[in-house]
Amino acid sequence: MDNAPAALAFRTATDADVDVLVALIESAYRGDASRAGWTTEADILDGQRTDPEGVLQVIKSPDSELLTVERDGRVVACCQLEHRGTHAYFGMFAVSPALQGAGLGKAVIAEAERRARQDWGATEMHMTVISVRDDLIAWYERRGYRRTGEMTPFPYGDERFGIPLRTDLRFELLVKPLV
Repeated sequence: MDNAPAALAFRTATDADVDVLVALIESAYRGDASRAGWTTEADILDGQRTDPEGVLQVIKSPDSELLTVERDGRVVACCQLEHRGTHAYFGMFAVSPALQGAGLGKAVIAEAERRARQDWGATEMHMTVISVRDDLIAWYERRGYRRTGEMTPFPYGDERFGIPLRTDLRFELLVKPLV
């Protein structure tokens, strides 16, 4: 029996992918289903992570790409790449909870970095992570990202980003050189 992982197919999301991508992102971060993986935010945020309008906005933005990852014809991961001059922004990263911990996330982030460097000439990748997500930040640090200490407030009161279950949430900027 062959235990090699099935090949991943990377492509740019289209309007037809919106519902599948919203379901994937929600499953990776919110509710009890997200607890199957380690990226859950269910203990710090309730409510939605994204919605069809937010995903469609990323797909339609001229300086953005929603990279969709398929295995065996099924969407298993995604991430947003946004061209911001000399750097690219990495966001909306989701891996199916059932497939987390098997190297899929590493492959996705490596492809995102390659595309940002090759397609846009980006010299850095930026992302923001909820600062209390120590396990997730440590994972990014193992991929070469560094904490900057630069914080932005969490959008309390805007339920499009979730319903906070604690009062100390904020986003920290993480940066990685791509050269």
